[in-house]
Amino acid sequence: MTSTKRWMLAGFALLCIYGSAESKRNFKCPSGCSCSKETIICVGTSQIPRTIPAEFNSLSIVNGSIAEITEGMFSLMPSLQLLLLNANSLTTIKDDAFSGLPHLEYLFIEGNKIESITKNSVRGLRGLTHLSLANNKMRFLPRDLFFDLDSLLELDLRGNSFQCNCENKWLMTWLKNTNATVSDVFCAGPNEMKGKRLNDLPIPPGECISTDFVRHQSIPIQSMSSDIFSFKEDIYVAMAAPNSNSCVVMEWDHIEMNFRKFDNITGKSVVGCRSVLVDNHVLIIVTQLFGGSHIYRFDNQQNKFIKFQTIEVFNISKPNDIEVFQMDSGWYFIIVDSSKAGMSTMYKWTDQPDRNETGFFSYQFLHEWFRDTDAEFVEEDGKSYLILASRSQSPVIYLWNKSTQKFILHGEIPNFDDVVAVKAFRLEGELYLAMTCYIGDSKVLKWTNKQFTEVQPLPSRGAMILQPFTFTNRHYLALGSDYSFTQIYLWDAETKTFHKFKDIYVQSPRSFTAVTTDRRNFIFSSSFKGKSMVFEHIIVDLSL
Repeated sequence: MTSTKRWMLAGFALLCIYGSAESKRNFKCPSGCSCSKETIICVGTSQIPRTIPAEFNSLSIVNGSIAEITEGMFSLMPSLQLLLLNANSLTTIKDDAFSGLPHLEYLFIEGNKIESITKNSVRGLRGLTHLSLANNKMRFLPRDLFFDLDSLLELDLRGNSFQCNCENKWLMTWLKNTNATVSDVFCAGPNEMKGKRLNDLPIPPGECISTDFVRHQSIPIQSMSSDIFSFKEDIYVAMAAPNSNSCVVMEWDHIEMNFRKFDNITGKSVVGCRSVLVDNHVLIIVTQLFGGSHIYRFDNQQNKFIKFQTIEVFNISKPNDIEVFQMDSGWYFIIVDSSKAGMSTMYKWTDQPDRNETGFFSYQFLHEWFRDTDAEFVEEDGKSYLILASRSQSPVIYLWNKSTQKFILHGEIPNFDDVVAVKAFRLEGELYLAMTCYIGDSKVLKWTNKQFTEVQPLPSRGAMILQPFTFTNRHYLALGSDYSFTQIYLWDAETKTFHKFKDIYVQSPRSFTAVTTDRRNFIFSSSFKGKSMVFEHIIVDLSL
């Protein structure tokens, strides 16, 4: 190195020393503060110094009236190694409140009124070894608050009001796994946990997992019913749309992740669309108020549904529900008649091409002149039953007679009037019915001692559908009404009852159908007066 360069470096060093000394001489200790060689202590101040010379590595502000710490409030004090903010009026600490403090090792924020602290409030403090948030009013800490604190050795959280529930689940887990020394943290609530050590509590798997229903798709079609069916690994829905005089068939788009129109079966006042897959036939039964009812079959060459059969409907005046079922290896369906002059009729599949008889043909007439509203097929104890609901009398139960190969009247479900829908479901191996009543309470019934008995009423003025469905071992009822939000009920395995879980909005719902595709769960809801809706069933981690 030349002598000239040595002199230049020496001069630069002297200049830095002189500048630093001059800076310290020019620094005026803030009002209400006392300044020593490396330390500033402020008492009763309402402001934080904007900047301090690099020689100071300790700042203490106590008994002040500072309300919050905002982003980068200390960023012009990079030399700080200790920051103490005790007994102030702090209520909130914002994201990146301590950014620009690469050398900070000690941070004390005790005896304040802090209720909330953001997830990224201590972000970047990788050299921090001691942190105290003692004696504040915090009930929860945001998940992964301490994620960046790689060097943390001691943590003090005493004197807060921590709730030992799902929102602090992550903290319980962190306390069990951290290498830092942490003061004892006690639960302030709920009552059954009060006084227990937070880091001693067990963490049962799945306890903090819940679910939700979020709107996924709105379909501008008014519909009376929706029936989900699968064919060649694709998912379809058939919707009865009386206002557009059609049965609309929609297909699930695996790329766009929603339903798109696939086919349109034109009719006259279509009130029912129901699919059935028999042998190699993909069929849709379409019932109409006028012009008769028909069955359509999917044609592979034309890639659409074409008319396959006209249904015999001599005794059907006002079709309502269609119930499809398989029994003794045979396929059947029932068209429920809701008029005073008709009869609900059962049809059976026949395949005799040599006699030109391939299709569904009338097999048995049931329950004449009772304004039937719905039919439900159930199997229990090795026997087959058919339940017919009515608006003019109590629901009746038919039993399948294997000798005569006919349904015979078995009994009724007494004390139920004006039933508009009946749906069967199973819970924990037991058979239940969801009975929808337009006037009065809808009911949940259980099959006990070879009869159905009421186990739970559900307030339901104006209800048109009470639909059971299950996702991921969680059992629900969707109660749809013309006068209120749809109410989702969730089964409680401990009390053996359904509890109100969530409200979703569907205008005048008429059906709820569960569908699972692409590892996602949805409910498809038809709407008589508005848009049909698709809601996704999602898993929610309450500890996040």
